[in-house]
Amino acid sequence: QVQLVESGGGLVQAGGSLRLSCAISGRTFRSVPMGWFRQARGKEREFVAAISSRGGRVKYADSVKGRFTISRDNAKNTLYLQMNSLKPEDTATYYCAGRPSNWDLNDYNDWGQGTQVTVSS
Repeated sequence: QVQLVESGGGLVQAGGSLRLSCAISGRTFRSVPMGWFRQARGKEREFVAAISSRGGRVKYADSVKGRFTISRDNAKNTLYLQMNSLKPEDTATYYCAGRPSNWDLNDYNDWGQGTQVTVSS
């Protein structure tokens, strides 16, 4: 059974930075594309970023492009999301996800429990 455990969330002022981590166990991590999603209160979950199994291909939502960086360390079975220049509208619960059914449609099968990110103005 795969487990995805996020960490690194917290409270930060606008303009600040946070790095989220997602530890994966129970599956061969290096063979699986991974992604980050977020869900703000009262809104639907939205795609943030994704990375291919070896890290050679990445994509981002327009709202975070240039500010967020997704990366992975296959030796450590860990996915990262570096978030810079944070804005209050980035406030959300952030989820890591793995094993997409469809890379282009951002359709994922495995999900973590989420970590809260709050950006104060």
